[in-house]
Amino acid sequence: MSDLLERLRGRGWRMTSQRRVVAEVLSGDHVHLTADEVHGRAAERLPEISRATVYNTLGELVSLGEVLEVSTDGRAKRYDPNAHHPHQHLVCSHCGTIRDVHPQGDPLDDLPAGERFGFTLARAEVTYRGLCPSCAPGPVAGEEDVARRK
Repeated sequence: MSDLLERLRGRGWRMTSQRRVVAEVLSGDHVHLTADEVHGRAAERLPEISRATVYNTLGELVSLGEVLEVSTDGRAKRYDPNAHHPHQHLVCSHCGTIRDVHPQGDPLDDLPAGERFGFTLARAEVTYRGLCPSCAPGPVAGEEDVARRK
């Protein structure tokens, strides 16, 4: 059973077949699916599941704090079941792929006192951006040799 399903059971969340399949689709590491992707994968397992049921279930999971809603660069919202494990995101600027990353240290400590303007900090959301291996251009001729020598 997935971590998300276990958490939901522990909360006494009523587990209908539709809710279960949505939670199962969201199981795994580095899962950041759009609502349409969740619906598509859920429909493969449970063909009668409606798009509205998926959207409603995702909304409930976000409201419960069991799933994070991740928005990047005006793209479709993505849903991250890794809500109970502190992490940041690494986003491909070209294709939008998202990976969970766990940098050392606390990002709250990275903001100097002079830049806090009297705020009491509660959390920080850091997003690292770049190109994933699929989108990054290959090395320019000769760069591979230079990289190997370093």
